[in-house]
Amino acid sequence: MCASLRPSMALEIFGKPTPKPFPDTCTGFYKLDCWFVGAGKSSLANLLMTPERLARIKQVLNTRQPDLRVLTDQVHKPRNLSAIIRSCDAFGLANMHVVWPKEGFRAFRKTAGGSFHWVTTHTHPTMDNAVTELKAQGHKLYAAQLSDRAVDFREVDYTVPCTIIMGNEVDGVNPVTAEQADEHIVIPMMGMVESLNVSSACSIILSEAQRQRKLAGMFDQRRMPDEEYNRLLFCWCQPTVKRYCDDRNLPYPPIDHETGELIDGVGWMQEVRKLRANRPRWDDQPENVAED
Repeated sequence: MCASLRPSMALEIFGKPTPKPFPDTCTGFYKLDCWFVGAGKSSLANLLMTPERLARIKQVLNTRQPDLRVLTDQVHKPRNLSAIIRSCDAFGLANMHVVWPKEGFRAFRKTAGGSFHWVTTHTHPTMDNAVTELKAQGHKLYAAQLSDRAVDFREVDYTVPCTIIMGNEVDGVNPVTAEQADEHIVIPMMGMVESLNVSSACSIILSEAQRQRKLAGMFDQRRMPDEEYNRLLFCWCQPTVKRYCDDRNLPYPPIDHETGELIDGVGWMQEVRKLRANRPRWDDQPENVAED
C-alpha cells in the first residue's frame, strides 16, 4: 500500500488541491486522489477499497458467464433497456449486445440500479453485423419470437455458448434476424394478454439459463479469460483511475490483486505528469509559411 501523502505533496504532483477535506482513513493514492482536481462527483465510497468489497468483486467476476449473452433489436424505451442491463448483471452475464434505436439510448440510472457499470455493452450498427459477430464466436441464437416453429423457452440448451435475442416493443425481432436464429422461444401465457414486457420476458428467460448452468456446474469455477478478468478487476476496483486513463488515452496501471489498490499510485501519477508535460501541443507547431 502506498504511504500517506501530505497535502503539500499532493499539491506538488497535481497542482491546486480541492477545498474538500479528506478523512484520516483515506491513505495512499486515494488520499492524493481526494485532492486531485477532476475527481469530480466520485464519492469517497468509490475511492476506498475494503477487503469485503474486493471479495465481492472477485466473487462476481468468478461466476460471470462470458458465453451467455443478450442481444436487443432496437429496444427503444430507456427503462426497458436499463431493466435488461440490470437482469444481465443479476443472472451473471458479463456482456450485452445492442443495436440502438434510431433515436439513441439513455440508461435510466434508477432502473438500471448502477448495473451499467458491471455489464460490458457492445454496440452494433445493424442486427446483421451483430449476428455475424456472434455466430463467428460459435454462439447459438435464440430469438424470443412467436412463430410456427417456436418452442417453450425451457426446452432449449443454455449451457452451450448462446445469445438470447430480444425484439423491440412494437415489432419484435425483425424478420431477417428471426430467420437467422437457430431457435425461436416463447414463454407460455395463460392469461388474457399475449405477451410480457420485453424486460420481464428477458429476466424470465435468463433465470432458466441460470438454472441450467448452475445444474451443469458452470458457476463453480471461473470461466472468464484472464485478460478480460484482469481488465474488469482493475475497472471495478479503480473506477476513478479508469476514467482518468480513458479520458487521456493512457494504459491502466498495475494493481495488487490482493488489495485492489495501485501498486505504486504516486510513482505512476508522477510519470503521467512528466509524460503529459512533454507531449507536443498544437500551438508548439511551427506556423505554416506561405511560399513566395
